[in-house]
Amino acid sequence: MAKQWLFWFEELGKEHNDLVGKKCANLGEMCRMGLRVPSGFALSLDAYDRFLSKTNVDQEIREYIAQHVSESPSLSELTEVSTAIRQMVESKEMPKDIAEAITSQYDELSRKSGTPDVAVSVRSAGRVSHPGQYETYLNVKGRTDLLEKILKVWSSPFNPRSLANRARKGLPLDTDPIGVAVLEMINARAAGVTLTADPNTGDHSKIVCEANWGLGESVVSGHTTPDFFLLDKESLEILEKRLGDKEMCVLCTETGVIEEDVPPDKRSCFCVEDKEIKEIANYGKLIEEYFKGVPQDVEWTISDHYSNGTRIFFLQTRPAIVPEKKSTTDQILDLIMHRKF
Repeated sequence: MAKQWLFWFEELGKEHNDLVGKKCANLGEMCRMGLRVPSGFALSLDAYDRFLSKTNVDQEIREYIAQHVSESPSLSELTEVSTAIRQMVESKEMPKDIAEAITSQYDELSRKSGTPDVAVSVRSAGRVSHPGQYETYLNVKGRTDLLEKILKVWSSPFNPRSLANRARKGLPLDTDPIGVAVLEMINARAAGVTLTADPNTGDHSKIVCEANWGLGESVVSGHTTPDFFLLDKESLEILEKRLGDKEMCVLCTETGVIEEDVPPDKRSCFCVEDKEIKEIANYGKLIEEYFKGVPQDVEWTISDHYSNGTRIFFLQTRPAIVPEKKSTTDQILDLIMHRKF
């Protein structure tokens, strides 16, 4: 193999951003910090480029775009183009050398975990963060399913939103290389996100956490109202907490995941304890300090199985989108505007 395409997260750091994508590079940095990161590996951007060239789908994509995309394409036009290109990519067979490298690494991950055909999540990793743009597949089991889901992740830069974004910026439509993160699934009791600055007020002295039962996808997607916690960054005192509706949650099935209604008794109580949210907020604070004081958007999960005291795992971190701090007057106006009469 001329190039190494696969890397354990422990081998990576921020200097590998362009090699494996920001998500995987940051997972490597969190491993360096000694944080609990699910076992797993990264598939490099070079593997993506090799797949395109080896299958000749890169040429097919260029020809299709030249024939079917106008100078100023509409969203409906890009939606049709997206469907066609994604079918092209996903119909290709994974080149043998890449497939063998992936399945060998997956077998080793299964051996390390002590679970044959260990369940994993398959996530995209671009050179820059694109929250919500690319595909994520959860609770993937077995070699065949893994290879299939990697192909789907590789096709996701051609979704309508991503094509429209590149068209607007004058970037090439025919390529946007991405890496892939393959992480061992954590059977979550609860999960959520932590922002190490308040995204509503721009206050860097506060930490915001949101959480729901089950996997964190219900929080990230915004499909339900999660529990909310506001903490003081210095003291980690909980300044405010609000019980979310938590009407639905995302849970693992035999393979894949399912959205389920949350029972009334679980809706009426917080899904994480105060001591847990303080611990998570403290980790968020440490992650922010590690990344030179840049506010972070951190995804985490609490394991349903407390093996050797291991409970909290970190799934990713990226720079948080935080506005400039609002004045007291603006904050009061926001409260008035959002108050229900």
